Amino acid sequence: MSWVYLIIAGLFEVGFTTCLKLSNNFSNHKWSTGFALCIGLSFYFLNKAIQHIPMGTAYAVWTGIGAVGTALLGIILFQEPATFWRVFFIFTLIASLVGLKLVAS
Repeated sequence: MSWVYLIIAGLFEVGFTTCLKLSNNFSNHKWSTGFALCIGLSFYFLNKAIQHIPMGTAYAVWTGIGAVGTALLGIILFQEPATFWRVFFIFTLIASLVGLKLVAS
């Protein structure tokens, strides 16, 4: 169950980074509220995950999910460039996250 909590925490990290961009420097209160809610839930689920997953592994996976998810949303929602090297390194991050899961005790 800890890995499920960690994935949920990572998804909420994607949520808070996206809300941060959409909040327009916290001037849009709807997205600012979404940011606060997502960051709170992200840390809540990260805290639950590190009860059974080594902290370093959990943190690396949490930030990795956030980085990959945010980069993909940037490409999809905000028309950020999807160059070969950018996509290559996104997949490298995904492979690293899978590797961390496989070697975690």
